[in-house]
Amino acid sequence: MSKLLSAMVVAVLALSGCGTAESSDGPVVLKVGDQKGGSKALLTAAGLLDDFPYEIEWSTFTSGPPLLEAASAGAIDVGGVGNTPPIFAAAANAKIAAVYSAKGSVEGDALLVPADSQLRSVPDLKGRSIAVAKGSSAHGQVLLTLAAAGLTTKDVTLNFLQPSDAYSAFTQKRVDAWAVWDPYTAQAQLEAGARVLTDGRGKSNGYTFQVAGRAALDSPGKSAAVKEFVQRIARAQRWADTHREEWAKAWAAETGLKIEVARAAVERGGDLPVKLDDVVIASEQELADAFTADGALPGKVDFRKFVDTRFQGELS
Repeated sequence: MSKLLSAMVVAVLALSGCGTAESSDGPVVLKVGDQKGGSKALLTAAGLLDDFPYEIEWSTFTSGPPLLEAASAGAIDVGGVGNTPPIFAAAANAKIAAVYSAKGSVEGDALLVPADSQLRSVPDLKGRSIAVAKGSSAHGQVLLTLAAAGLTTKDVTLNFLQPSDAYSAFTQKRVDAWAVWDPYTAQAQLEAGARVLTDGRGKSNGYTFQVAGRAALDSPGKSAAVKEFVQRIARAQRWADTHREEWAKAWAAETGLKIEVARAAVERGGDLPVKLDDVVIASEQELADAFTADGALPGKVDFRKFVDTRFQGELS
C-alpha cells in the first residue's frame, strides 16, 4: 500500500498560526476539516498560511461525508468537499451551509477498471460491482454516468468503500470497477495499470465547496475567520493553477505521492473559484433530485437552504 493510502486513515492534526486575532469571547481558533493533500497543503505551498491571523486546528478526514458530519456537530468550523457530500448532509438536515464554490476539471473523476477487464463501455457494467465512497462526489458521478447509459444503481452492485479500502478491493479484483477522483485516479493509472472506462466530462458538474457549520457562521469571531480562510483558498487555487510544477512537488511531498502521479493529477487542471450563485445552486439541485429519484435519498432536498452567500462579494 502506498504512503498516500496508508496515510488516509482518519487522523487529527493541529497547527497553530502566528496570528492572535480575538473576538469578544477571547482568541479565535478556527477548526478546519481537511483531506490529505487538501487545503493545508495548498495554502502552505502558496505561502498563505504562515501569516494567517487566527490559530488553526486541522482535522484530517478520508472523504467529505464524515467531514460534514463533524461540521454539523460543531467539531470543526469549515472544510472542503466535493459536489455530493453537501447534498447528503442537507438530506440529513445537517447544520451546515456551503459558503464558497470552485469548479475544476472532471477528467480525473473516473470510473476505473483493471487493464485486462472485459468491460469496454458503461452498459457493460450491468450486473457488475462498483467500489465507491458513499455520499462522495464519485457516488454522484456513478449515478449520472449510469443514467446517461440508460441504467440505474439498481442495475449494478455498489460497494461502499473509502478510497484506501476501495484501492485494495480494486487491485485484488474483488470489485469490477472503482469510481474515484484525483489523485487516486492518477495513482491507479500509473501504479496499478488501471484503465478509464469513462470520466466525468459531460456528466459531473465539477464543483467543490468550502462548507461551514452553522454554529461557526452564527459566531462573529468564527465567521470572520471563515471569511479570511475562504479568501485565501481562492488565492491559493489561482496560485496553483499558474504554478503547476511547484504545486505538484508540494502535493507529492505532503501526501507521499510519486511526483509522476502528482504531476498527472495537477496537469488535468485544478479547482478555480466561481461565484456561489444561482447557476451553481441549480446544478446541485439537479444532482440532488437525481439522487432522490434513484432512491438514494429519502425525499426532496432544497439545496438553496444549505447555502450562505455572505462572502461572495469579497471573493473576486
